Amino acid sequence: MNNAFGIVNPSGNHIWVEGLQTYRSIGAFSFLGRYRVIDFPISNMSNSGIDQIQVYLRNKPRSLVDHLGTGRHYNINSKRGKLRVLFSESSSENDIYNTDIAAFMENIECIERVQYPYVVIVPGYMVYTQNFDHLVQTHIDSGADITLLYHSTDNAKENFLNCDLLNLNRQKGVLSIEKNRGTAKNRNIFMDTYVMKKELFIELIHKAKNLSSMYRLAQIVNNQCGELDIRAVPHRGFFASITDFKSYYEANLSLIDFKYASTLFDDEWPIYTRTNDSCPTQYYDTADVRSSVVSNGCLIEGTIENSVIGRGCNVHKGAVVKNSILMPGAIIGKDVHVENQVVDKGAHVLHAKEVIASPEKPGYIRRGDTL
Repeated sequence: MNNAFGIVNPSGNHIWVEGLQTYRSIGAFSFLGRYRVIDFPISNMSNSGIDQIQVYLRNKPRSLVDHLGTGRHYNINSKRGKLRVLFSESSSENDIYNTDIAAFMENIECIERVQYPYVVIVPGYMVYTQNFDHLVQTHIDSGADITLLYHSTDNAKENFLNCDLLNLNRQKGVLSIEKNRGTAKNRNIFMDTYVMKKELFIELIHKAKNLSSMYRLAQIVNNQCGELDIRAVPHRGFFASITDFKSYYEANLSLIDFKYASTLFDDEWPIYTRTNDSCPTQYYDTADVRSSVVSNGCLIEGTIENSVIGRGCNVHKGAVVKNSILMPGAIIGKDVHVENQVVDKGAHVLHAKEVIASPEKPGYIRRGDTL
């Protein structure tokens, strides 16, 4: 692809993942042991031939900037490709002003200087795979002003409650964008993914700023549904939206099922991430691991069931980890039982022999904490 550049949109002020987001942005969240959430949108762009990418950040940038580096591990063309991290430097203490539009306005010159005629805008808090080359071509062939991506679901009453949804006509034209209030189970969840001309994108940024300082990109697009030709394209395959703590927990554990994971991972569509040259995981005679994803560099002496284990974790003899997520460097001590928990990076569970939560409300152990 040589006619579009990419933007990874920051999570809006309507999203907050309790606990985890205190330490890093959603894009930097560990996902399935070895990945970060941001790896999926950037890998989609790289695989689609998009090698000019802007990643926008609002707060807690250190972890994500460290992970992104120069972007070389995403197989971006080293001669003409570039991954840029851009900040919204004038963030307000009042969070209603910290929108994606504010971030774009702060860096409007960086957008204007890009030479490509089209832009693909994707969220930094959703996990899915999509060929953007095909999506851009579909947009061009249709003659639409804006093309949006959506995922049809039959469980919108319980899930995706912090997401937007699309109301469509029979020709897949977008009538409106609204919040999912959980009033119906069958909904078209908007994947916060847009394709449009760069000039139109810039025009919408200025229009949103003039209409309301609280407007997000989705709101100004909704405002223009009656004026512009806005169409929608369905998405197939795995889709997760990390908009709260439970959605993060469930998205990770759901991919333990190999058949379900095959709807996300494909040998022909690699998901790139920053490599870690640690040794293979060592399993001792007392280890018992079932239906789990275990990353490299771990020492496993205890029992692990239906869990995701990050890099460099230790599960000592007699310990039980069940229905849980251990982030890199977590240590579960001897004879400790951890169930339905997210154990953040570098946390040690040593003295509390039972840390158990209900599946409906999983627990959280803070980063670097000792229990």
